[in-house]
Amino acid sequence: MPLLRDLYIGSQASEIDPRVPVMDEDHLITKKFPSAFYGTNLQSQLTGLGVDTTIIVGNSTSGCVRATACDAVSCGFKPIVPSDCVADRAPLSHQVNLFDMDSKYADVMPSSEVLEYLNGLASSKAAAE
Repeated sequence: MPLLRDLYIGSQASEIDPRVPVMDEDHLITKKFPSAFYGTNLQSQLTGLGVDTTIIVGNSTSGCVRATACDAVSCGFKPIVPSDCVADRAPLSHQVNLFDMDSKYADVMPSSEVLEYLNGLASSKAAAE
């Protein structure tokens, strides 16, 4: 599989986007398969942290994003896919998979709505304290 040649630990293609700051308290998971859940301890880490919702971003919509969304819902999480934060090699594949995930596995919405949701959670938490 030619596209997988560039995806190895330490390669530029596998690096975290520099626009996403990594904090000391972040838990980094190294995935080796399409789903971030398969062959990792992601489910146990999220469960241990009391997480009930996942926000899935990245490449490719028809591969890794979809596999992770399917496994997330199978593990009891509520998957959210920001439609403008995922991509695929083919626009048609991207659109069809967003439609299908939204129909079956995940809430697909623009990142502006996801940020609104997250800001609402932060406001609710601050008001409760």
